[in-house]
Amino acid sequence: QAHLVETGGGLVQAGTSLRLSCADPGRTFSSWALGWFRQAPGKEREFVSGITWNGGKTDYADSVKGRFAVSRDNAKNMAWLQMNSLTPEDTAVYYCGASAYNEYVRQSIHDYAYWGQGTQVTVSS
Repeated sequence: QAHLVETGGGLVQAGTSLRLSCADPGRTFSSWALGWFRQAPGKEREFVSGITWNGGKTDYADSVKGRFAVSRDNAKNMAWLQMNSLTPEDTAVYYCGASAYNEYVRQSIHDYAYWGQGTQVTVSS
């Protein structure tokens, strides 16, 4: 099992940056591919970015390409989502998910077995 905890959200102004963290103190962290998703009020949870178990592959939604960067350090049991040039459209609750499809970056929420509790990101204009 994975026990994911996201941190790093907050209220920021447009054009600034935030770095979200996803931690899992368990021994299985390196077994999972990780995905970052977000959910805005009244909308479905959507894929933002993902990274395979060893960091060899990454993927991004078109809306964040060139602005966001995903990374992980299995020795620390942590992953990060660096978010730059934030806009009000990035406002959402951000979730970290763990997928057993560890050699692929999946974009469907149904491919993720475990989720963190989420962290709120609010970008003001």
